[in-house]
Amino acid sequence: QVQLVESGGGLVQAGGSLRLSCAASGVTFSIYGTGWFRQAPGKEREFVAGIRWSGGTSYYAGSVKDRFTISRDNAKNTVYLQMNVLKPEDTAVYYCAATLRGQPISSRATYDYWGQGTQVTVSS
Repeated sequence: QVQLVESGGGLVQAGGSLRLSCAASGVTFSIYGTGWFRQAPGKEREFVAGIRWSGGTSYYAGSVKDRFTISRDNAKNTVYLQMNVLKPEDTAVYYCAATLRGQPISSRATYDYWGQGTQVTVSS
């Protein structure tokens, strides 16, 4: 079992920044990769960014590429999502997820464990 706890959400003005954290515990050595997803009211949960724990290869949705950066600290079993130049359309609940299986890292179906989510609200 893997447990995931997100933190770092909040209210920010458009153009601002936030950094989300996802702390993993449990059988963390089995994690292949971690992803961030988001879900806005009335919309499907969508992929935002993902990273392999071994090697650190990262993946991004087109809507956040060049604004968001995913990184990991394997020693702390923590994955971060640095979000810059935030827009009102980035408003959503952000979820961290872990996969034991691998690819495709952008697919919800790949992930085995999910955190409880953290709210990000960007005001215009």
